[in-house]
Amino acid sequence: MKHDNPQHIIAICVSNKDYEMSLEVRKAYPVITDPKAETRNYVRLIDETGEDYLFPASRFVLVQVDAAVEDALLAAA
Repeated sequence: MKHDNPQHIIAICVSNKDYEMSLEVRKAYPVITDPKAETRNYVRLIDETGEDYLFPASRFVLVQVDAAVEDALLAAA
């Protein structure tokens, strides 16, 4: 699975309040590196629509993993 995530960080959703159509709680999402968004406490990721969007970072737990774990988690999601 290839995406713009050189640090192999995934976002685990812990709250989808107000984003029920775009996010599933306890699901792992691929993170797209966006330093500008990070300075504003947002995370860019691929949501349920298959598009990348910004979401409040407080909705997620960010986890750094190796490439094999990232691929396995995202394939299972």
